[in-house]
Amino acid sequence: MGTPKSLLRRYEQALLKDDWQQVHEGLAIKAYPSPNGDEVFILCRSEDRRQKEKAIHQRFEKRLEEGLISIEQSCAVRKHKLVTIAKRVGRLLGRYSRAAGLFRTDVIQDTDGAARLVWEKIEAWRDWASLSEGCYLLRTNITDWRGEDLWKAYMQLTDAEAAFRIHKSDLRIRPIWHQRQDRVEAHILVCFLAYVLWKSLAQWMRRAGLGDAPRTVLQEFAKIKSGDVVLPACGGNAQVSKAIRLRCVTTPDEAQKLLLNRLGLTLPRRLRRIDEVIQM
Repeated sequence: MGTPKSLLRRYEQALLKDDWQQVHEGLAIKAYPSPNGDEVFILCRSEDRRQKEKAIHQRFEKRLEEGLISIEQSCAVRKHKLVTIAKRVGRLLGRYSRAAGLFRTDVIQDTDGAARLVWEKIEAWRDWASLSEGCYLLRTNITDWRGEDLWKAYMQLTDAEAAFRIHKSDLRIRPIWHQRQDRVEAHILVCFLAYVLWKSLAQWMRRAGLGDAPRTVLQEFAKIKSGDVVLPACGGNAQVSKAIRLRCVTTPDEAQKLLLNRLGLTLPRRLRRIDEVIQM
Protein backbone atom coordinates (compact mmCIF):
# COMPACT_ATOMS: atom_id res chain seq x y z
CA MET A 1 0.00 0.00 0.00
CA GLY A 2 2.94 2.37 0.56
CA THR A 3 4.32 4.52 -2.27
CA PRO A 4 7.64 6.31 -2.87
CA LYS A 5 7.85 9.69 -1.18
CA SER A 6 8.72 11.29 -4.53
CA LEU A 7 5.02 10.99 -5.46
CA LEU A 8 4.27 13.58 -2.78
CA ARG A 9 5.25 16.24 -5.30
CA ARG A 10 1.98 15.60 -7.12
CA TYR A 11 0.09 16.58 -3.97
CA GLU A 12 1.99 19.73 -3.10
CA GLN A 13 -1.15 21.88 -3.33
CA ALA A 14 -3.06 19.41 -1.17
CA LEU A 15 -0.41 19.73 1.54
CA LEU A 16 -1.07 23.46 1.69
CA LYS A 17 -4.85 23.13 2.18
CA ASP A 18 -6.22 23.03 5.71
CA ASP A 19 -8.79 20.26 5.20
CA TRP A 20 -7.09 17.40 7.07
CA GLN A 21 -9.10 14.69 8.83
CA GLN A 22 -7.78 14.03 12.33
CA VAL A 23 -7.40 10.29 13.02
CA HIS A 24 -5.86 10.72 16.45
CA GLU A 25 -3.61 13.23 18.17
CA GLY A 26 -0.59 13.91 15.99
CA LEU A 27 -1.92 12.20 12.85
CA ALA A 28 -4.12 13.59 10.07
CA ILE A 29 -5.08 12.19 6.65
CA LYS A 30 -6.70 13.08 3.33
CA ALA A 31 -8.12 10.66 0.74
CA TYR A 32 -7.83 11.34 -3.00
CA PRO A 33 -9.18 9.04 -5.75
CA SER A 34 -6.97 8.49 -8.79
CA PRO A 35 -7.99 10.16 -12.08
CA ASN A 36 -9.39 6.91 -13.52
CA GLY A 37 -11.10 6.00 -10.25
CA ASP A 38 -9.58 2.54 -9.79
CA GLU A 39 -7.22 3.55 -6.94
CA VAL A 40 -7.19 5.73 -3.84
CA PHE A 41 -4.24 7.71 -2.46
CA ILE A 42 -4.15 8.44 1.27
CA LEU A 43 -2.09 11.49 2.17
CA CYS A 44 -0.89 11.21 5.79
CA ARG A 45 0.80 13.73 8.07
CA SER A 46 2.41 12.59 11.33
CA GLU A 47 3.71 15.08 13.89
CA ASP A 48 6.15 12.58 15.43
CA ARG A 49 7.50 11.73 12.01
CA ARG A 50 7.78 15.44 11.15
CA GLN A 51 9.92 16.12 14.22
CA LYS A 52 12.16 13.16 13.40
CA GLU A 53 12.65 14.11 9.74
CA LYS A 54 13.25 17.75 10.64
CA ALA A 55 16.02 16.73 13.06
CA ILE A 56 17.58 14.50 10.38
CA HIS A 57 17.52 17.28 7.80
CA GLN A 58 19.11 19.75 10.20
CA ARG A 59 21.82 17.31 11.25
CA PHE A 60 22.61 16.24 7.69
CA GLU A 61 22.62 19.83 6.45
CA LYS A 62 25.18 20.80 9.07
CA ARG A 63 27.45 17.84 8.31
CA LEU A 64 27.17 18.33 4.57
CA GLU A 65 28.03 22.01 4.81
CA GLU A 66 31.02 21.25 7.04
CA GLY A 67 32.21 18.62 4.56
CA LEU A 68 31.88 20.95 1.57
CA ILE A 69 33.75 23.70 3.38
CA SER A 70 36.52 21.24 4.22
CA ILE A 71 36.84 20.15 0.57
CA GLU A 72 36.74 23.77 -0.59
CA GLN A 73 39.54 24.71 1.81
CA SER A 74 41.57 21.69 0.76
CA CYS A 75 41.34 22.81 -2.87
CA ALA A 76 42.55 26.28 -1.87
CA VAL A 77 45.75 25.07 -0.21
CA ARG A 78 46.59 22.09 -2.38
CA LYS A 79 46.36 21.17 -6.04
CA HIS A 80 43.95 18.26 -6.62
CA LYS A 81 42.84 16.41 -9.70
CA LEU A 82 39.32 17.03 -10.94
CA VAL A 83 38.29 13.39 -10.58
CA THR A 84 39.59 13.22 -7.00
CA ILE A 85 37.47 16.14 -5.81
CA ALA A 86 34.46 14.90 -7.77
CA LYS A 87 34.67 11.54 -5.99
CA ARG A 88 34.99 13.20 -2.59
CA VAL A 89 31.95 15.35 -3.23
CA GLY A 90 29.99 12.36 -4.52
CA ARG A 91 30.77 10.29 -1.44
CA LEU A 92 29.80 13.19 0.83
CA LEU A 93 26.47 13.74 -0.91
CA GLY A 94 25.75 10.01 -0.84
CA ARG A 95 26.48 9.78 2.88
CA TYR A 96 24.02 12.58 3.68
CA SER A 97 21.55 12.04 0.85
CA ARG A 98 18.56 13.19 2.93
CA ALA A 99 19.87 16.77 2.68
CA ALA A 100 21.78 16.54 -0.61
CA GLY A 101 19.00 18.31 -2.51
CA LEU A 102 19.65 21.47 -0.51
CA PHE A 103 23.09 21.92 -2.10
CA ARG A 104 24.09 22.63 -5.68
CA THR A 105 27.70 21.61 -6.27
CA ASP A 106 30.03 22.01 -9.22
CA VAL A 107 33.62 20.85 -9.52
CA ILE A 108 35.50 22.92 -12.08
CA GLN A 109 39.07 22.90 -13.37
CA ASP A 110 41.13 26.08 -13.30
CA THR A 111 43.58 27.10 -16.01
CA ASP A 112 46.47 25.57 -14.08
CA GLY A 113 44.70 22.17 -14.02
CA ALA A 114 43.76 22.31 -10.32
CA ALA A 115 40.25 21.36 -9.24
CA ARG A 116 38.01 23.84 -7.43
CA LEU A 117 34.68 23.27 -5.69
CA VAL A 118 31.84 25.75 -6.08
CA TRP A 119 28.64 25.20 -4.10
CA GLU A 120 25.52 27.00 -2.89
CA LYS A 121 22.28 26.29 -1.05
CA ILE A 122 18.95 25.97 -2.84
CA GLU A 123 16.36 27.57 -0.59
CA ALA A 124 13.49 26.27 -2.73
CA TRP A 125 14.41 22.75 -1.64
CA ARG A 126 14.28 23.84 1.99
CA ASP A 127 10.75 25.16 1.49
CA TRP A 128 9.61 21.84 0.04
CA ALA A 129 11.38 19.87 2.79
CA SER A 130 9.64 21.92 5.50
CA LEU A 131 6.27 21.39 3.81
CA SER A 132 6.64 17.63 3.29
CA GLU A 133 8.34 16.68 6.57
CA GLY A 134 6.24 14.08 8.35
CA CYS A 135 4.07 13.40 5.29
CA TYR A 136 3.77 10.13 3.41
CA LEU A 137 1.47 8.61 0.83
CA LEU A 138 -0.44 5.32 0.85
CA ARG A 139 -1.85 3.75 -2.29
CA THR A 140 -4.57 1.10 -2.54
CA ASN A 141 -7.01 -0.37 -5.04
CA ILE A 142 -9.77 -0.48 -2.39
CA THR A 143 -12.05 2.37 -3.40
CA ASP A 144 -15.10 1.93 -1.16
CA TRP A 145 -13.45 2.35 2.27
CA ARG A 146 -13.10 5.48 4.35
CA GLY A 147 -9.67 7.05 4.53
CA GLU A 148 -9.41 6.33 8.25
CA ASP A 149 -10.22 2.63 7.72
CA LEU A 150 -7.61 2.36 4.97
CA TRP A 151 -4.96 3.88 7.23
CA LYS A 152 -5.84 1.47 10.05
CA ALA A 153 -5.63 -1.49 7.64
CA TYR A 154 -2.18 -0.32 6.54
CA MET A 155 -1.02 -0.10 10.17
CA GLN A 156 -2.24 -3.66 10.74
CA LEU A 157 -0.08 -4.78 7.81
CA THR A 158 2.96 -3.06 9.30
CA ASP A 159 2.23 -4.72 12.66
CA ALA A 160 2.12 -8.13 10.96
CA GLU A 161 5.43 -7.44 9.21
CA ALA A 162 6.95 -6.32 12.50
CA ALA A 163 5.74 -9.55 14.12
CA PHE A 164 7.70 -11.64 11.60
CA ARG A 165 10.80 -9.53 12.24
CA ILE A 166 10.38 -9.95 16.00
CA HIS A 167 10.17 -13.73 15.60
CA LYS A 168 13.48 -13.84 13.73
CA SER A 169 15.38 -11.20 15.71
CA ASP A 170 14.24 -10.66 19.29
CA LEU A 171 12.58 -14.04 19.84
CA ARG A 172 15.13 -15.83 17.61
CA ILE A 173 12.53 -18.22 16.21
CA ARG A 174 13.81 -18.89 12.70
CA PRO A 175 11.71 -20.64 10.06
CA ILE A 176 12.18 -24.42 10.11
CA TRP A 177 11.33 -26.77 7.26
CA HIS A 178 9.05 -29.31 8.91
CA GLN A 179 8.03 -32.54 7.18
CA ARG A 180 4.95 -33.35 9.27
CA GLN A 181 1.75 -31.42 9.80
CA ASP A 182 1.75 -31.80 13.60
CA ARG A 183 5.26 -30.29 13.77
CA VAL A 184 4.20 -27.41 11.54
CA GLU A 185 1.22 -26.73 13.80
CA ALA A 186 3.43 -26.97 16.92
CA HIS A 187 5.89 -24.46 15.46
CA ILE A 188 3.06 -22.06 14.59
CA LEU A 189 1.70 -22.41 18.15
CA VAL A 190 5.09 -21.57 19.69
CA CYS A 191 5.43 -18.53 17.42
CA PHE A 192 1.91 -17.39 18.26
CA LEU A 193 2.40 -17.74 22.02
CA ALA A 194 5.72 -15.91 21.84
CA TYR A 195 4.11 -13.05 19.95
CA VAL A 196 1.22 -12.90 22.43
CA LEU A 197 3.73 -12.54 25.26
CA TRP A 198 5.52 -9.82 23.32
CA LYS A 199 2.32 -7.83 22.77
CA SER A 200 1.25 -8.39 26.38
CA LEU A 201 4.53 -6.87 27.55
CA ALA A 202 3.93 -3.92 25.21
CA GLN A 203 0.46 -3.32 26.70
CA TRP A 204 1.87 -3.73 30.21
CA MET A 205 4.46 -1.04 29.43
CA ARG A 206 1.83 1.24 27.92
CA ARG A 207 -0.30 1.09 31.07
CA ALA A 208 2.81 1.88 33.14
CA GLY A 209 3.56 4.94 30.98
CA LEU A 210 6.72 3.42 29.47
CA GLY A 211 5.72 3.48 25.81
CA ASP A 212 5.21 0.26 23.88
CA ALA A 213 8.72 -0.92 22.91
CA PRO A 214 9.43 -4.20 24.76
CA ARG A 215 12.84 -4.43 23.09
CA THR A 216 14.10 -1.50 25.16
CA VAL A 217 12.98 -3.01 28.48
CA LEU A 218 14.35 -6.44 27.63
CA GLN A 219 17.73 -4.97 26.68
CA GLU A 220 17.87 -3.11 29.99
CA PHE A 221 16.81 -6.13 32.05
CA ALA A 222 19.32 -8.32 30.20
CA LYS A 223 22.04 -6.44 32.07
CA ILE A 224 20.79 -7.93 35.36
CA LYS A 225 22.82 -11.08 35.98
CA SER A 226 22.74 -13.98 38.41
CA GLY A 227 25.67 -15.93 39.79
CA ASP A 228 26.40 -18.80 42.12
CA VAL A 229 28.02 -18.11 45.47
CA VAL A 230 29.81 -21.28 46.63
CA LEU A 231 30.31 -21.65 50.39
CA PRO A 232 32.22 -24.62 51.84
CA ALA A 233 30.34 -26.37 54.66
CA CYS A 234 32.32 -28.06 57.41
CA GLY A 235 31.23 -31.12 59.35
CA GLY A 236 31.83 -31.92 63.00
CA ASN A 237 35.49 -32.74 62.44
CA ALA A 238 36.09 -29.29 60.89
CA GLN A 239 36.59 -30.82 57.47
CA VAL A 240 34.78 -29.64 54.39
CA SER A 241 32.02 -32.13 53.73
CA LYS A 242 30.06 -30.35 51.00
CA ALA A 243 29.58 -27.02 49.29
CA ILE A 244 26.54 -24.79 49.61
CA ARG A 245 25.58 -23.05 46.40
CA LEU A 246 23.44 -19.93 46.51
CA ARG A 247 22.23 -18.45 43.23
CA CYS A 248 22.10 -14.70 43.81
CA VAL A 249 20.84 -11.85 41.63
CA THR A 250 22.88 -8.70 41.08
CA THR A 251 21.55 -5.44 42.49
CA PRO A 252 19.83 -3.41 39.75
CA ASP A 253 21.04 0.11 39.00
CA GLU A 254 18.86 3.21 39.37
CA ALA A 255 17.40 3.01 35.85
CA GLN A 256 16.55 -0.67 36.27
CA LYS A 257 14.99 0.01 39.68
CA LEU A 258 12.80 2.67 38.09
CA LEU A 259 11.61 0.28 35.37
CA LEU A 260 10.91 -2.47 37.91
CA ASN A 261 8.96 -0.04 40.08
CA ARG A 262 6.87 1.28 37.16
CA LEU A 263 6.04 -2.28 36.08
CA GLY A 264 5.23 -3.34 39.64
CA LEU A 265 7.92 -6.01 39.70
CA THR A 266 9.99 -7.11 42.68
CA LEU A 267 13.37 -8.61 41.86
CA PRO A 268 14.27 -11.59 44.06
CA ARG A 269 17.61 -11.58 45.86
CA ARG A 270 18.05 -15.30 45.29
CA LEU A 271 16.91 -17.83 42.68
CA ARG A 272 16.33 -21.51 43.15
CA ARG A 273 18.38 -23.82 40.94
CA ILE A 274 16.70 -26.56 38.94
CA ASP A 275 18.08 -29.30 41.19
CA GLU A 276 16.64 -27.53 44.24
CA VAL A 277 13.22 -27.35 42.64
CA ILE A 278 13.34 -31.07 41.74
CA GLN A 279 14.21 -32.01 45.32
CA MET A 280 11.18 -30.09 46.56
